[in-house]
Amino acid sequence: MVFIVSGEEKKYNFNRMPKYSIVVPFHNEQESVTTLYDRLKAVMEASGESFELVFVDDGSLDRTYRLLREIVHIDSRVVVVKLRRNFGQTSALAAGFANAQGEYIIAMDGDLQHDPDDIPKFLEKLEQGYDLVSGWRKERVDNFVMRRLPSRIANWAMGKLSGVKIHDFGTTYKAYRREIIQQLPLYGELHRFIPALASWYGASICEIPIKNIVRPKGASHYGISRTVRVFFDLITIRFLLKYMYRPLHLFGTVGMFSMLAGLGISGWLMFSKYYWRLNIMGEHGPLLVFAAVLLVAGVQLLALGLLGDLQVRNFQEPSRRVPYTVAQVLRSQSQEQAVNE
Repeated sequence: MVFIVSGEEKKYNFNRMPKYSIVVPFHNEQESVTTLYDRLKAVMEASGESFELVFVDDGSLDRTYRLLREIVHIDSRVVVVKLRRNFGQTSALAAGFANAQGEYIIAMDGDLQHDPDDIPKFLEKLEQGYDLVSGWRKERVDNFVMRRLPSRIANWAMGKLSGVKIHDFGTTYKAYRREIIQQLPLYGELHRFIPALASWYGASICEIPIKNIVRPKGASHYGISRTVRVFFDLITIRFLLKYMYRPLHLFGTVGMFSMLAGLGISGWLMFSKYYWRLNIMGEHGPLLVFAAVLLVAGVQLLALGLLGDLQVRNFQEPSRRVPYTVAQVLRSQSQEQAVNE
């Protein structure tokens, strides 16, 4: 049975929820759709567990969506999510995660550069109790200057800023427990920072080597320009991990240093004026202006930090969000009865 809900076509299995969901975003991948579906189906059927395939069409202009429609009509384990336009990989993944029903969710690219035969390794690590299993393209086959060198620099920076000790943040090929991935905010290019975001929520993370295959068909949608977007998102993720719930600690610290520096310079200029009888504007005019700028900037940064804290308060209170996650609650039987009453 096929249902169309809010422009998104889905096929549900009403008997039970699947154990695994495979989420794959597609953008103009007509050469890969059928082949990837056949390979995924074979691997997951061999696992012996229930599964679903969640295919997201991210505003494709070729035959990708037409092929996905054909697949969803012949296989009840396939869910197709069609986006109204090309929103980008992070948004496509977020749409796939939102529509996935599995206890465990595996994400991968739709261009056949990720080998479905690696999926059992992800499943094995999930069964061992890890919350997030990240793929590691240990032997990369990409162009060194355009892909590998920027990737190494970005991965090093991400590891240092996030504190997560993995080698490859950039690959989409990852596996997650459902409750972890559905708590994470995804926008911009943040899909590559999922391990860092998950670590903030206390997720246990491991990494496994995966095959890195030369794209068999079609052209890559990624170029060197993506590095700039990743750089800005890297700044965002650092802020989110350290100051998301306490922006005053960042802006207030910088503001206080600015004010103290301005006050120090102003004090020295005042002492010079009254002790040495100097013409401050004539001899130290630029320094006086600089001190004034430091004072004004410090006040503004403090105000910005306070406004940020107020925004955090407003964000948390309406829906009663809390800045932590609970792993387990233990109560005695009498306490449990009191709570239920």
